[in-house]
Amino acid sequence: MRCDLTETCGGAERTGEVAVADARTAGHAQDNVEDNVVGALLVGSMPLADAEAVFRFASEQLGGHLKRMPDGETGARINWTQWQQSVFSAVPALASEIFDAGYIKRPKFRLKAGATVDDVKFPPLGYAAAAEASYGAFKALKKAGEIAPGMKFQVCLPTPIAPTTIFVFPEDQIKLEPLYEAAMLAELDAIVAAIPAADLAIQWDTAIEFAILEGVLPHAFEKPEADMVSRLVRLGNHVPSGVELGFHLCYGDSGGRHFKEPEDTSKLVSVANGIVRGLTRQLDWLHLPVPKERADEKYYEALAGLRLQPKTELYLGLVHTTDGVDGTQKRIAAARKYAAPFGVATECGCGRRKPETLPELMRVHRQVSAPLKSK
Repeated sequence: MRCDLTETCGGAERTGEVAVADARTAGHAQDNVEDNVVGALLVGSMPLADAEAVFRFASEQLGGHLKRMPDGETGARINWTQWQQSVFSAVPALASEIFDAGYIKRPKFRLKAGATVDDVKFPPLGYAAAAEASYGAFKALKKAGEIAPGMKFQVCLPTPIAPTTIFVFPEDQIKLEPLYEAAMLAELDAIVAAIPAADLAIQWDTAIEFAILEGVLPHAFEKPEADMVSRLVRLGNHVPSGVELGFHLCYGDSGGRHFKEPEDTSKLVSVANGIVRGLTRQLDWLHLPVPKERADEKYYEALAGLRLQPKTELYLGLVHTTDGVDGTQKRIAAARKYAAPFGVATECGCGRRKPETLPELMRVHRQVSAPLKSK
């Protein structure tokens, strides 16, 4: 995932191959690893040619640090939800017009005159088909020994409020969101039916919710946080208990910037705690973003109030290539006073990066976190 409010999550950089160094024997400077900082999470998108290239790259560069591996959301999915425009276009009951947001022009949709929500039938969204295709490559590489035996296939899905907010005019968003959510949950059901639970991990990418909570987007919710949390709990509980579940909470990354700079982690913690309270199943991991400028303790203080389940893994998105290992370790030092143990990640997916920058980014992950212990 790579999140922003212009539906260009995943990035506009051209996909391609990356020259992969042998990371299994290089770049593991364990003397730089902080105590209780173990493992890493790949958030989602990768600017590579296809899923097989992503799996090979992730395994060679970071395999010893990972429990789960995404397919990179390559091809049409690289721009997060942008590819869903064709889904909305395929609904006869919806009319579109070009919406000019100032920085981008794109189609937005509303109910046609005389149409009602009963007339809206979404076609398959495409997420299940993409997951099944990528899992074929994952399974083959695992069988060949190129992916570790215990590795999970991580499928990243946008929360339904994201495409409906991005592609639907405000007056019809609340009407159409439940229909799109039903279509997304049908995709999830198809994924769960096609991929063995022992191999599967589902991540809900959660960004638009924070744009609403921060007042960046207009909305009609009477109780915004309660309404957002109830949706996230519903999505989480729909994932069967035998399948791993994670949430990626995000403040966007359009043009390398957040839609709003978070003052601290308090809203992230409040939403995360609400999710945990509402879930009737295990939450396997939680990912939170960390701006590159925030090595100050104030940003992290609210993490002391994070109430995760005992087995939930926390990943902090504090890896940034702009200041490399040194800057990342400063952020780790501040975070460790309020949250430990945790693993490391980038703030969002890598889809907007140039492919040739990825090996250095992975090196930073390896140098600031310890590899997972072998079972």
